[in-house]
Amino acid sequence: MTYILKGGFVHRDSLGVRQVYGAERRHGGKHTQWLTTGKGLLHEEMFDIAPDDDKGLPFLQPSSQELYQLWLNVPSSYKLCPPKVELLGGDGVGGSSTPTVLSTDGRIKTVVICGEYGGQRAHVQTLSPVSILHVTMKKGEGTVWQHDSLPESHRTGIIYVRKGALMIAGERVPPHHTAYLSEDAGAVLTVEAADDSYDEEVDFLFLSGSPLQEPVAAQGSMVMNSYDEINDAYGDYQVGRMGRPWSETLSDEEWREHIREFPCVYKTDEYDV
Repeated sequence: MTYILKGGFVHRDSLGVRQVYGAERRHGGKHTQWLTTGKGLLHEEMFDIAPDDDKGLPFLQPSSQELYQLWLNVPSSYKLCPPKVELLGGDGVGGSSTPTVLSTDGRIKTVVICGEYGGQRAHVQTLSPVSILHVTMKKGEGTVWQHDSLPESHRTGIIYVRKGALMIAGERVPPHHTAYLSEDAGAVLTVEAADDSYDEEVDFLFLSGSPLQEPVAAQGSMVMNSYDEINDAYGDYQVGRMGRPWSETLSDEEWREHIREFPCVYKTDEYDV
């Protein structure tokens, strides 16, 4: 899962998919990519440094990049599913929505990347129970974020503080720190802005999910349940079943020609080059 906060990405892969997404006006609200690698594919991620308009010289346009990129393990039964790539973002009905939930006073905003919050559910279908929420809170007395609808199966809870400082159950969590929540934290999670926070806004990412309770084997970019499966995956890569690598300097037409010649054999009919 890649969630862009500033700037953007240009994605190309061995399915023949090219996507441009990010946090700028030119990206039309598509700020997140959900990539399910499954049986395997090759992909390229380059920073999108194009300007939002054609006024002025492109090389004089500022380019600032900030993003979250998270790898989520999936159950063994889905590890060899067909690869799939989706763009998410916005509050539109269906399709690719990531709803935004505002508090009644407008001081707290929660973007639902996946899972559910405040009666709003994100569109993306996850392969195990998981929730990712981006929360921003304006500092002030009585500003409290609560989550009281977590599924009982969510035994893992993590908060990463991007900006400001938080108080959780009497413990202060400073910026750029990660808090691991205990399983006995209670049915309602309460987060407050710390009184000594220097920032006027508190910004954090909340993650929760159900443990898979399965063995994990990882090497390089491959994550499976055993090292025999890892070796099989690298065998698939080496003989080109996931596609063949290409140079990032290829034009889009040259890249498409390369994909037609060396496609990912796990591509479904959904992706036509």
